[in-house]
Amino acid sequence: VQLKESGGGSVQTGGSLRLSCVASGYTVSRYSMGWFRQAPGKEREGVATEADDGSGRYADSVKGRFTISKDNAKNTLYLQMNDLKPDDTAMYYCATHCRYRKYDGGMRFCSDFRYWGQGTQVTVSS
Repeated sequence: VQLKESGGGSVQTGGSLRLSCVASGYTVSRYSMGWFRQAPGKEREGVATEADDGSGRYADSVKGRFTISKDNAKNTLYLQMNDLKPDDTAMYYCATHCRYRKYDGGMRFCSDFRYWGQGTQVTVSS
């Protein structure tokens, strides 16, 4: 299993980016996937995860601004990020193959994964 993220970069506040995660070695339609991020000096946090019901489960800080989606034909996971803020600056990682599921807020979703990509840097300037 390999995951390769791309699409990161430097944008100003209010800008948009779309991150891509190309998967190889397995079929993305068969496994839950998610996006995480880690800023310097901070713990890794879940940004957007596919919930078991097919919807997206988002961190409160990104709700309404970020959208997770998947293109099974391209074996690729995406994260559309709009209205970016300086607090969104971090290394972003995609992940797959659920290790641990949680139930929260009426949704069942994966909170930890087995395989991780190398990450793509997102920097938002004010």
